[in-house]
Amino acid sequence: MLGMKTRKRSAMLLLSAVMSISLFGCSTGNSTTGNAGQAAGEGSTATASAETTKPAGGKLVLYSAGPQKLADNIISGFTAKTGIEVEMFQGTTGKILARMEAEKSNPVADVVILASLPSAQALKADGLTLPYPDAENADKLNKDWSDADGNYFSSSASALGIVYNTKLVSTPPTSWSELATPAWKDVVNIPDPTLSGSALDFITGYLSVNGDKGWDLLESYKANGVAMAGANQEALDPVITGAKSIVAAGVDYMAYSSKAKGEPLDIVYPEEGTVISPRPAAILKSSQNVENAKAFIDYLLSDEAQKLVADAYLIPGREDIEATNRANLKDIPQLKVDWNWMSEHGDETAARFSETFK
Repeated sequence: MLGMKTRKRSAMLLLSAVMSISLFGCSTGNSTTGNAGQAAGEGSTATASAETTKPAGGKLVLYSAGPQKLADNIISGFTAKTGIEVEMFQGTTGKILARMEAEKSNPVADVVILASLPSAQALKADGLTLPYPDAENADKLNKDWSDADGNYFSSSASALGIVYNTKLVSTPPTSWSELATPAWKDVVNIPDPTLSGSALDFITGYLSVNGDKGWDLLESYKANGVAMAGANQEALDPVITGAKSIVAAGVDYMAYSSKAKGEPLDIVYPEEGTVISPRPAAILKSSQNVENAKAFIDYLLSDEAQKLVADAYLIPGREDIEATNRANLKDIPQLKVDWNWMSEHGDETAARFSETFK
């Protein structure tokens, strides 16, 4: 059993959400490269030995939370360097966890990249990760974002901010509390934390700092007409088109990327601070291609891949590399969040938030 000790109920909620999405034919934010779907039926017959396989060709099954273009570029670079073919399932953190739950009797993925640190902590706590303490360049990573024993490595991060349409908003809010004022009534979206790991990171992070009083802010959002609007892209699209003005807890790399494409978007980080959401990668203990998985982690932490991360408007995971196209870590005011609390209380927080905003 997959056995998510700390986020088990969330995974089931997410699975239900994904099944509902499938029933209604919506595939937003979900794509498959290669044969990962077929591999689900092949896992029981796989003969590769974890002890004997070496990274000289062969394959790797990767489950990756967006962005898609970055994942495609990393796969291209990795395959060119190693000859290892990658079969990828791309989705949100919620969809990836739901897929893993559905495949718990026949696991397929070798490596997962998630958009939520507590989700990786939960995988480790459940004994589902394979430590790789000798990963190349792991010593250069932000130590607060990665596991000291090598169970997961955060090769990138995003920050959650207030994303706004520049044609509709001339003076953007500078604090989270402003979004509950009459000036912003009925014009704000917020991503659904049962579908977006980064949104759940923001909500649990804010509560870890403010305690139960933090719910006052979230409930005031609901009273002011803030709408829970799917995963990150679904929350952002209406702001791009002008149907809404603002995304609360919007993912910053999406805003920077859209702005670079000419969309009328910009982002502010509230003055009281926000949550930085690391994006951890982990080798799964059930991997059928362990040496290839280790080679992938090494590539993910390489100079080449970290440049790809920066080019995708994300914060590089390595502290010796900075992005030139966005705010770096030192420029973003941060809340002093408690990741352990966030991991322990993710389930109940997601359930209460959904009940409040439905």
